Amino acid sequence: MKKDILTLLDLSKEDFELLFKRAFELKKQLKEGAAERTLAGKTLGLVFDKPSTRTRISFEAAIIQLGGTPIFINTRDTQIGRNEPVRDTARVLSRYLDGLAIRTYSQDLLKEYAKFADIPVINALTDLYHPCQVLSDLMTIIECKGDYTKPKIVWIGDGNNVCNSWINAAAVLGLDLVLACPEGYAPDAEILKRALASGNGQLKVTTDPIEAVQYADVIYTDVWASMGQEGEHGKRKRAFEPFQVNTALLKNATKEDVVVMHCLPAYRGEEISETVLEGPHSIVWDQSENKLHMHKAVLDVLMTRVVL
Repeated sequence: MKKDILTLLDLSKEDFELLFKRAFELKKQLKEGAAERTLAGKTLGLVFDKPSTRTRISFEAAIIQLGGTPIFINTRDTQIGRNEPVRDTARVLSRYLDGLAIRTYSQDLLKEYAKFADIPVINALTDLYHPCQVLSDLMTIIECKGDYTKPKIVWIGDGNNVCNSWINAAAVLGLDLVLACPEGYAPDAEILKRALASGNGQLKVTTDPIEAVQYADVIYTDVWASMGQEGEHGKRKRAFEPFQVNTALLKNATKEDVVVMHCLPAYRGEEISETVLEGPHSIVWDQSENKLHMHKAVLDVLMTRVVL
């Protein structure tokens, strides 16, 4: 039976632990020059409707390092761009490939691929979720803080797809998660309601970033306008200016070993200051690197095991 990762709610706590364990194993092996080739002869299709740097390259490098082959599929260059039904494309690609990583706009479109594909389907970003990003972020927090349940994790900024995936992670893993978003830019209400109903961990939403970062172990931010929202940039900039992660905000965090994360690309001087991004609290580059190791774990587990 194949396994998909469309949202982090598709994973149990045991699934998370398995992926963390495998990602750290693969990272260690790579550093020691003894990488496994568990996906030799396997092929990963990357169906991308949206631009990408880190997600695309880390998935491509991941499958190559594990001995497999990536095939990048720009939908404009295929029959998908001529309105071939998704169900037809999914069934055909299942005969050619061993896995699909899809980066698109609609979560419903992703679900349709998963419904008709006989191979694992991985969400490489939709407008609603970005699960693999948060998997690699959690790996980075474990690496830096030794655990993911004890640190206070504070999200500062837009209630976007990454934020929604953090909420899902909190619901499964019982995280201590605070979300500080401007009025009108809160995360998806249904996703938040479901997480709160789970009763797991501590989940709080506020419009006060200064209050939010008090005693924070991890401060996380992202762009103020995601892909497709560029036309709202001016309006969003005015709303989000008090939410910039800068030196002044960090002074309210209390803990000297607080770390700052950003999933990139970063707009320096907007959601995060140059000083903080390049400063001693930033673990952004380790965070970015860990996308490679986590994507290797995801591909290894999904494409070599009958069930997760």
